[in-house]
Amino acid sequence: MSIKSDRWIRRMAEEQDMISPFEAAQVRSVDGRRVISYGVSSYGYDVRCSREFKVFTNVFSATVDPKAFDEKSFIDIEADTCIIPPNSFALARTVEYFRIPRSVLTICLGKSTYARCGIIVNVTPLEPEWEGHVTLEFSNTTNLPARIYANEGVAQMLFFESDEVCETSYKDRGGKYMGQRGVTLPKA
Repeated sequence: MSIKSDRWIRRMAEEQDMISPFEAAQVRSVDGRRVISYGVSSYGYDVRCSREFKVFTNVFSATVDPKAFDEKSFIDIEADTCIIPPNSFALARTVEYFRIPRSVLTICLGKSTYARCGIIVNVTPLEPEWEGHVTLEFSNTTNLPARIYANEGVAQMLFFESDEVCETSYKDRGGKYMGQRGVTLPKA
């Protein structure tokens, strides 16, 4: 298994529509204003989060249960920024839609710009032949409100290609998050 370079990522995006929309180079400014970088990097792809957020709130004193998650535990926000309350979390989704090849495993890691502010992006895999928008989980580990910016870089995807294709892919298993669009809550 080997990590893939910027050239490989560009080729796969072009030939197999692996990432859409796709930025072939690292973007650091838009219309003359600095943004948190996104697009192709040396050995990865920096994704953006969309303007759709679900911010956790406990106004109903619900129990967090991955097998029976109560949608009332979130407030839906559509905006250019999102404020995460202290010691809380929010969900968002990538702007980019992914189609992972059968021989590839992708790992999502948080960007250091956010980590240095106490905002942690959950590390998650994108399995072979999974496709969809990635639901991102942001944890505000501080005792202060924290801001996330839509349409700017929030996490990096690393691509690992195996010497052989897997026997059973995510698509073969009929994975429950296959083809997800929008911010997707936990499914039992």
